[in-house]
Amino acid sequence: QVQLVESGGGLVQAGGSLRLSCAGSGRSFSNYNMAWFRQAPGKERAFVAAITWSAISTYSVDSVKGRFTISIDNAKNTVYLQMNSLKPDDTAVYYCSAFQGVRRGPWQVPGTYDYWGQGTQVTVSS
Repeated sequence: QVQLVESGGGLVQAGGSLRLSCAGSGRSFSNYNMAWFRQAPGKERAFVAAITWSAISTYSVDSVKGRFTISIDNAKNTVYLQMNSLKPDDTAVYYCSAFQGVRRGPWQVPGTYDYWGQGTQVTVSS
């Protein structure tokens, strides 16, 4: 059983920074492609960024490019999301997700991922 545990959320003022972490565990947890999604109140879960297990490729939504950076540390089975220049619109619950092997769908689609964390709240005040 694979488990993903997010941490690092909190309350920050607009223009501030946070770093989210997602630690993976479980039997044979290795070579997982990872992503971050977020869900604001009353809205659907939305793609933020993804990274291949090799860290060769990253993908992100336009609204966070230049502000958010996704990275992975395979030695620690951990993926990070460094969030800078935060805006009130970034307020949401942030979820970590993962899949292994052949990608079944687009990076941006939640159904592509097999495992999910419980989420961590990020609140940006104006």
